[in-house]
Amino acid sequence: MAYDSVTAKLDFKPGFHRESTRYAEEGSWYDGNRVRFREGRPENMRGYNKRVATAFDGIARDLLTWSDNDTTKHIMFGTEQKVYSYDGDANIDVTPLVSTVNLVSVMDYVSGEVTIAVSSNNHNLNTGDWITFVSSTVTAGITLKDQVCLVSVIGVNNYEFVNSTQATGTFTHIGNAEVGYLLPTGNVNAIQGLGYGAGVYNAGVSTTGMRAWNEAATTSNITFPATNWSFDTWGEDVVMARRGGRIYYYDTDVSVTPERAYLVTASPSVNNVILVSPNDRHLISFGSNEYATGTYNPLLVRWSDQEDYNNWTPAITTTAGETILTDGSQIIGAVRSRNLIGVFTDNALYGMQFVGPPFIFNFRQLGTACGLVSQHAAVNVDGRMVWMGENNFFIFDGQMRNLDCTVRRYIYDDINTSQQSKIFGGINSEFKEVVWLYPSSNSEEPNRYVMWNYGDNTWVYGESLWTTYADRVVYDNTITTSNDSYLYNNEPDDYYSADGQPITAYLESADFDIKDGHELMFIDRMIPDFTINDGNIQFSLFTKQFPAGNLIEKGPFNINSGTQQVHLRARGRQARVKVSSFTDNTYWRYGAVRLDIKPDGQQ
Repeated sequence: MAYDSVTAKLDFKPGFHRESTRYAEEGSWYDGNRVRFREGRPENMRGYNKRVATAFDGIARDLLTWSDNDTTKHIMFGTEQKVYSYDGDANIDVTPLVSTVNLVSVMDYVSGEVTIAVSSNNHNLNTGDWITFVSSTVTAGITLKDQVCLVSVIGVNNYEFVNSTQATGTFTHIGNAEVGYLLPTGNVNAIQGLGYGAGVYNAGVSTTGMRAWNEAATTSNITFPATNWSFDTWGEDVVMARRGGRIYYYDTDVSVTPERAYLVTASPSVNNVILVSPNDRHLISFGSNEYATGTYNPLLVRWSDQEDYNNWTPAITTTAGETILTDGSQIIGAVRSRNLIGVFTDNALYGMQFVGPPFIFNFRQLGTACGLVSQHAAVNVDGRMVWMGENNFFIFDGQMRNLDCTVRRYIYDDINTSQQSKIFGGINSEFKEVVWLYPSSNSEEPNRYVMWNYGDNTWVYGESLWTTYADRVVYDNTITTSNDSYLYNNEPDDYYSADGQPITAYLESADFDIKDGHELMFIDRMIPDFTINDGNIQFSLFTKQFPAGNLIEKGPFNINSGTQQVHLRARGRQARVKVSSFTDNTYWRYGAVRLDIKPDGQQ
């Protein structure tokens, strides 16, 4: 029996759907990269370019954008090595000094070399730490003042560094300098705690899972997370803390060169996360040491006096105080939301609300079994808290509930859980999107994203370079830092390039059939319907006989704004389509592509 062709419109459900097999998700988009859905229709995402051409030291873990009282725009971010402030042209090292020491006649110079050896008793430095020179005498033609140098440790009393110029002579134990030790370098990756202080001690012979006398552990349940930061504004200035460390302050009006953040001297000695409360302006530390005993408590919330970030003493004359949460083993993060602060442990969500004296803050539990996966995995969207947990996505909009995610299983199967502390959540308000950056199973750094459109309730994912992400509320585009240590403009208007190089985007459907796959189908024409501003995109059709069968590709066919139809010949029990681009200047948007399809017998 002969059949006439039917022109069928390929109108797939928006978003990616892959909680099941590609065949079971019939009628949906299934896979892609660097595409988003807007008003239900897919389009490629814009590109990115370097904001600063020079790489910074380390990998950024938090990023803050803000404007000061003179409307000057600022960016600040922290890595495991340094803290940087963007000044409109370059990344400026503003890493705090933790101490200074005067060196007198302890440096060795070798003519023609750039490496200088130093003798300094009990310097407490580690290879990879940084020093700077507050002052120095000129020796061997070298001026060290204001240089920032990376240290290589030779022993407890000796280290060396590379300076910017060669020595003009050979000298031993000469030269005077005041050396500033910068905040020590932290961990770029989460690492498993080993050595003699880790693992279960058996005190006898070594047995599985235990260690004996004078035996270092090879495994333990102790994990030292990657170094992380939290930044927040205090007026036009910035307060900051490296997870587990002290609090520092950066003054935007300081005219000293080089400008550096400085220690808040009365701050707690341990601060995992900090945040400034709205309206009442208390500086709050989450995971800190108790005032009375000094004991570190990972579930402690502690706050300063109102309008005074340097007074943490609870007293009748201050509003400083503290409280201990109960559900969970540690506080992971916190985020400001509508009329409260959301405080996330590894198991629960609490609401922290200013109520005034005598209690200052009220705490109530808003949810359990909904812990935060990482310090920066929660965001505030129009008064709603949205976050990524250990195995699900959540929202609090008056009540705590799971987000229906059409790619949840795919994402959680792909995460490198040993580096999950690096997961970072951000907002792209232009497109009503929440973006989570995460390290895939074969990467130690964030190299992928998952994105929820809270306007259309769609989910997509793809590949990326980003480790942090800031919305375009200050600058004209989102600002990101990359896993190759650059500061980027992300998605500038009308920019479709990967820093001047072609960029790949693609979109694939789930498999579809006719008559529930009872008959084969024959496809002989495609009628495109795309918005394309310039250049070409590619269209491919894939067929196969069975879900586990071999794919046969027809194409790719080049499509531009003038292409009226594409003739092809494809036969199979099921089929899928793919739209892709590899370009540095093309924007495209999928409309309602049609195929001429007819039954073609049984097999």
